[in-house]
Amino acid sequence: MFELRNLNVSYGKHAALQDVAMSMTPSEVVVVLGANGAGKSTLIKSVAGLVTPQPGAVITMEGRDLTRIPPHQVVETGIAVVPEGRGIFGELTVAENLLLGANPRRARADQARSRDLVLDLFPRLAERHRQAVRTMSGGEQQMVAIGRALMSQPRLLMLDEPSLGLAPVLVGELFAALARIGDAGVALLIVEQNVRISLSIADRGYLLEAGRIVGQGPADSLANDPQVRSAFLGADVQDLTKEL
Repeated sequence: MFELRNLNVSYGKHAALQDVAMSMTPSEVVVVLGANGAGKSTLIKSVAGLVTPQPGAVITMEGRDLTRIPPHQVVETGIAVVPEGRGIFGELTVAENLLLGANPRRARADQARSRDLVLDLFPRLAERHRQAVRTMSGGEQQMVAIGRALMSQPRLLMLDEPSLGLAPVLVGELFAALARIGDAGVALLIVEQNVRISLSIADRGYLLEAGRIVGQGPADSLANDPQVRSAFLGADVQDLTKEL
């Protein structure tokens, strides 16, 4: 369904991504793990058309070349993004933010059904439908950001550090919701520093270090790999392997 190859991105003399390649099948949950500065956000922005890769990059969604279309057309291919920092409109209500998510042509005819699905996934948003988003907690704002992305009826939902800044209990709720989204048939590409919980819902994972893919494999294999444990998991590894 989704493939990228030969992805190279530089900011001036700094190489942010080098020869990155990955692929995804429909309904698959894939996590990209790496520390701050590894290039995770640049990867998401490259797919979304917000960063221009060097010539020769191949980024396709169901065979369509994403490198040749502007960002507002990328969403029409079935890709939606929940950016780091959420990117919600704080002065608007929950309902208004969700309505903006249904703006793509592919989503307009089914707004009501999409909204019902979002509110079933996040009942708290139904209770706060007319509330200004800036007055909500960080976890609730992240629910709005994910709900808005789902309103575009994506086949691939990309999330950039969805757990960032959230309390542990909210992180658990959020990833439980992401697991439900994956079970509903939406492919998920999640870039995260929270290795433990992201691997617990993933089918596969990639390890990104200094802009390069340095490892990949099924989630349970990565969790049990000694090098991955040492570099990424630390003290959490025993709890993680029990979950997997």
